[in-house]
Amino acid sequence: MDETHAELFTDSLRPHAASWDQAGQLPAGIVQDLARAGLLACDLPVRYGGSASSPLALGRLCAELGGVCSALRSLVTVQGMVAASVLRWGTEEQRSRWLPALAGGDLLAGFAATEDGAGTELSAVASTLRRDGAGLVLDGHKRWVTFGERADVLLVLARLDGHLATVLVETDRPGVTTESVRGLLGLRAAHVAHVRFDAVRVPQENLVAPPGFGLSHVVAVALDHGRHTIAWGCVGMAAACVDHVSAHAAGRRQGTVLLSDHQVVRARLGRAVVTTAAARELCVRAAASRQDGGPDALLDTVIAKYAAARAAATVSQDALQLMGAVGCTADSPVERFFRDARITQLIEGAEQVAEVRIGDHALRGRTRRPADGQGATDGPAR
Repeated sequence: MDETHAELFTDSLRPHAASWDQAGQLPAGIVQDLARAGLLACDLPVRYGGSASSPLALGRLCAELGGVCSALRSLVTVQGMVAASVLRWGTEEQRSRWLPALAGGDLLAGFAATEDGAGTELSAVASTLRRDGAGLVLDGHKRWVTFGERADVLLVLARLDGHLATVLVETDRPGVTTESVRGLLGLRAAHVAHVRFDAVRVPQENLVAPPGFGLSHVVAVALDHGRHTIAWGCVGMAAACVDHVSAHAAGRRQGTVLLSDHQVVRARLGRAVVTTAAARELCVRAAASRQDGGPDALLDTVIAKYAAARAAATVSQDALQLMGAVGCTADSPVERFFRDARITQLIEGAEQVAEVRIGDHALRGRTRRPADGQGATDGPAR
């Protein structure tokens, strides 16, 4: 789908976003609607049902969705995360089986990694896979699974033979139960759920990559893909907030004076425009790095997601401040974006974790010398 068609499609959804947020769910059939519009796993190769969209094209589509409804963008994100992992690390049989179904909207995917004791540190997961004859048996309890309430298949991180592994688990298998999560701060229509696996039997062929590759390879690809789409979605949120607050300021009068006539208002609008533009440029840079396959692609994506999430949070907060009570109503897009933006600073790597990772890169190869300039130097900072 090109940008013009994407904009027309998202415009048709815009009037419903507030009611979806208030209801805490997306309408039935929305997955198929997105698939028909070419928005699901559109970066997959054509032979697997995708459109071979570039990272920039995918990003711009996510920005369009992000400026309308973060739950919709989340759906595209999680579908893309699972598809990207299967494309990169699945067998040809797995790609042929799963990818067309994901791109065509026949299956809705979820990504199940987080647990009570394994959030930022996913290597601490306690879920287990054990071999039983020709198959596998899965036990564990996953938390905060986006679209876990509706997903047809989950990419699950667990331990097998003492190593971290990933497996695709259909949710209609005996032993899979879900607990819907309501009343979240943001992303309320993203069908978040906790998912329990009690002696769930899974075929051996559902294992994605060998044990030991689960976190460092399969999950790493999923998270990287997720950061890219979330970053662009945040740019879309920030840009939408600028539009809403600009329209409000230009039409709102305090007595005989327009709100936009106040210098402090124009200055805050100016900061919002620059913050949004800067985040967008970092996303463009990350997309170019991803397209080229350069060595800094992963880091550029981390930087873009970090900056864009902060931009969405800052700009939505400033917009809310300028709009006052009007911006705080349940049907206000700014109020919804303000809540959603805070969530984006936590998912796919909290901003504090991103800061450490970016700082580590800045220090790579540097050495520290004693104050007097004598003695051996320390090794490279880690």
